[in-house]
Amino acid sequence: MIYVPLAIFWMLFGWAMFSKRPVVLYLFFASIPVGAFATIPTNLTAGVTLTATPMISALLIGKVFLDRKGPDFLLTSALRPGRMLLLFLFWVVAVVTTMFMPRIFMGDIRIVPIRGDLGETMALFPTPQNITQVVYMTISVLTVFAFARILQSRDDRQHALKALVLGGAVAVFTGLLDFATQFAPIEPLLTPWRTASYALATNVEVFGSKRVVGLMPEASAFGGVALAMLCALIFLRRVIQSARVRNFYAPIVIGGLVLCVWLAKSSGAYLGLAVLVLLILSEAMFRAFSRGGQRKLHRQDLVGEFMLVLGIVVVAGIFVILQPTIMDPIYAIVDRMVLSKTESGSFEERGFWRATAIEALFASHGLGVGLGGTRSSSSVVAIFAGTGFLGGLLFYGFVLQTLLRRSRHMDWEGQFVISAVRFAFIPPFVVSMMVGGANFGPMNAFFLGIVTATVISRSNLARRRQARRSRLAMRPYPGMERPALALSNGQQLSADGAGGPTPGAA
Repeated sequence: MIYVPLAIFWMLFGWAMFSKRPVVLYLFFASIPVGAFATIPTNLTAGVTLTATPMISALLIGKVFLDRKGPDFLLTSALRPGRMLLLFLFWVVAVVTTMFMPRIFMGDIRIVPIRGDLGETMALFPTPQNITQVVYMTISVLTVFAFARILQSRDDRQHALKALVLGGAVAVFTGLLDFATQFAPIEPLLTPWRTASYALATNVEVFGSKRVVGLMPEASAFGGVALAMLCALIFLRRVIQSARVRNFYAPIVIGGLVLCVWLAKSSGAYLGLAVLVLLILSEAMFRAFSRGGQRKLHRQDLVGEFMLVLGIVVVAGIFVILQPTIMDPIYAIVDRMVLSKTESGSFEERGFWRATAIEALFASHGLGVGLGGTRSSSSVVAIFAGTGFLGGLLFYGFVLQTLLRRSRHMDWEGQFVISAVRFAFIPPFVVSMMVGGANFGPMNAFFLGIVTATVISRSNLARRRQARRSRLAMRPYPGMERPALALSNGQQLSADGAGGPTPGAA
C-alpha cells in the first residue's frame, strides 16, 4: 500500500520534469501540505526523510537554471548588493559554520539534540543532521533565486498565484480528510502518506476532539502551513487576473483554511490568526484612505469585503444572543491553547530548548554551533544559534531589504505584490518565532522570491525604456544637417559621402 503514494508522486515528478508547461509550479505548492511523506523509503536513505517539497524545489531549481542564461543570472544576482548578495553571504556563513563549528566546539558546549532525548542536554558533536539541514537550507536559498528569475514573467506570476490556490485546496482537503477519521474508518488511506522517519503526533486530542494534522507531522506544523497559505491568499488574491479564480475558488479555499487553522488547535496558529485579523483591518484602512493614481485599484472589492464581514458578525451575534452557551467550547479551547499555554509542559519544554540554544550561541562566542547543532523551537533563535550573529544579521538584513523595497514607480501589479507580501509575511513569522527551525521554508522562499522578481522585472523594463529613449535621441530629426565625420588624413566626410580638405588643415 505504501508504494501507491510513491508511484503517484514519481509519476507527477516525471510529468513536471519533461513538461514545457509550468507544472512544477503547481506541484510545488500542492506538495507543501504533504510534509510527513518520504518520497524515498527511509530504509534506503539511512533514516533521512526526503519530503516532497524539497524534491520539487530541486526540480524547479534545475529547470530554471540549467539553461544558457541561468548561471549568469545566478552569479549576477548573488553578487549584486541591490539584489540577493546578503542572502548569498548568509548561505556562505551557514555552510562554513555548519562544517567547522561542531568540530571546533565538540564536547565544550551543551545542546539539546535534534534527535534523541529532548528533555536533557548533551555535549555538542557533529551529526548527520548538520548535513541534512545544510542541504535543506541550500535548497531554500536556491528556491528564492529560482523564483526571482521565473516570476519576472507576468504569466508565470499568474500561474504561481493559481498554484497557491491549488496548494491551499490541498491543505483544506487533507485537513478535512484527517478530521473525518474520527467518524469514518479512513485512517488506512492516510497512513501510506505518513512515512517520515521522525516522530509523528497524529492522534492528539483536546477536549475530546482530534487536533487536525492533515498530512503534516503534527498539528502545529499543519496550522502553520494553513496560516501561511491563508495569509498569502488573502493579500495576494486581488492580483489574480482570472475572475473565476479570484472571486470564486480563492474565497472558498480561504474559508476552508480558516476552518483548518481552527481545527489544528495550535496556540501559535491562533496567535497568528489574531495578528492576521489586525493586519486585515490595517490593510483595509490603508486601501480606504489611499491617494494618487491607484486609489480606485486600492479600493477594489473593499465594499464587498466589508459587507461580507459585517454579515458574518451580524449572523454570529444573532446566534450568540439566541444561544449564549454556543460560545463556551470556543472559549474553552482558546483558554486552553492560548491563555493557559504558559502553564503547560510543552511551553516549559520549548522554553528550555530556546534557552539552551541561546546559551550555546554565547558559549560559541557568537559564532554559532552550525545548522542542526541544537534544537530551539524558534526560527529566529535557530538561525542565530546555528549561523552565529553574522549569519542572523545577514539573513534578516536581506528580509528587511526585500520587504522594504520601494514600489512608488511600479505599475499597479508591482505595488500590490510588494504591499501584499509585507502584510502576508508577518503572521507566519510571528508563529515561527514560537514554533520553527532554521530553514525558512517554501512559503517564505516564495514571498522573498516574488518581491525580488517584481523589482528586477521593473528595473529591466526601466533600462529598456531608457535605452530606447537614448536611441531615439541619437537619431537626427528630418531636415537636420548630418555632422561631418573626421577622417585620418585631415579631411572630412560630408553627408553625401564626398571628401574634401578640412578648413585650416596643413
